[in-house]
Amino acid sequence: MNDKERKLERYRAENQFAQKGQIVFTGSSLMEMFPINQLLTEHGDSTVIYNRGVGGFLSHELLAAIDVCVIDLQPSKVFMNIGTNDLSRSSIPICEMIHNYDRILSKIEYAVPGVKIYLMAYYPVNAEAASEEMKECLKIRTNEKIQAANAEVKRLAEQHGQRYIDINRNLQDAQGRLKAEYTIEGMHIREAGYRAVYEDIMAFVKED
Repeated sequence: MNDKERKLERYRAENQFAQKGQIVFTGSSLMEMFPINQLLTEHGDSTVIYNRGVGGFLSHELLAAIDVCVIDLQPSKVFMNIGTNDLSRSSIPICEMIHNYDRILSKIEYAVPGVKIYLMAYYPVNAEAASEEMKECLKIRTNEKIQAANAEVKRLAEQHGQRYIDINRNLQDAQGRLKAEYTIEGMHIREAGYRAVYEDIMAFVKED
């Protein structure tokens, strides 16, 4: 059993005791690493949010595991950040990722009538602040490619009558890159970066 499978097994077990009708965060590592429950506790906020992110997930993997990562919880709201690992692979065109994303949304909407889904704009990267081992990846996953993907995700949200949200304003430097002080190796985000977007995402969590 690999790391992804272990996480899914853990989530499957935890889902049996979870409250239905709450809020779910799902996606790949950028969502899994979001310390949302730590931040809620620090702010004295009793909102129930289940984080079902799985590091390394491609869009087709979330599609295959959507029951465990979303549907079993029957949430009222879903915040989703999936596709960045697809964008890191030159062999996967944006249209293929969007096709999977479309199917993910349709599956959730069918299984959880009335659910509100928030499609998150992809976070920027910073190739100049990248570690040596990350530099090759960021030649593929550029901010230009991320912007193109964001435009497609926004269009997809509109087609489904769902919400596209961009909480990146506090993460970006003057050039639109991920701020160097907020990134671990050019792509993943330090806790301070998540703190910088906490209030913006919570505004969407709290809205009717």
